[in-house]
Amino acid sequence: MTADQLRAALREVSDPDWLAEALRRVAAEPDSIARWFPAAGRRCGRHQLAGLPGWTADEAARVLLLTSLPTRHAERADALYRHGDAAEKRAVLKALPLLPIGAAGVPLLHDAIRTNDTRLVAAALGPYARHLDPAAWRQAVLKCVFTGVPLAVVADLDTRADAELAAMLAALTAERHAAGRSMPADATDLLDRLTAGSGRPTAREA
Repeated sequence: MTADQLRAALREVSDPDWLAEALRRVAAEPDSIARWFPAAGRRCGRHQLAGLPGWTADEAARVLLLTSLPTRHAERADALYRHGDAAEKRAVLKALPLLPIGAAGVPLLHDAIRTNDTRLVAAALGPYARHLDPAAWRQAVLKCVFTGVPLAVVADLDTRADAELAAMLAALTAERHAAGRSMPADATDLLDRLTAGSGRPTAREA
């Protein structure tokens, strides 16, 4: 996702003049983002954006506000996340891949993954999750399985999934089968892909 794609999707926003003014003011007066950011839901709407599955108008507007900041992106993103409601936190998480902050936003991912809010967990596992170390990333994938977050939201899943994740999924599968419970279909499919050709039983064979 790019800022240009978000701008294009917001052309039909309910209050385009407000958004244009907000973006100008944040670029010129960065501290004012604390005022504009929470108001985006009321002024831009919370509807799903046509052509951008998984994005709402308020999320896109808030991401653009963050990308309009001239400096101190990590510091301000952290403050907006810590003091924001669930919708504002999701927007900050979705903005992280577009901000020049390196790995400075990783603590926000850890916080989101620890919550029971499945929408925060999903937002944390977007493209910016490449900055999670392998152990934390594997645990986050298991959190998705436990909480019912579709694995389709996990960026780079097929390239990052490894033998250790396969072992963790196999252990979870065995535990669930012993308890008479099933695994989500997407987790079973992932385990089958990871174990295919390894000589170990697939999830379905187990």
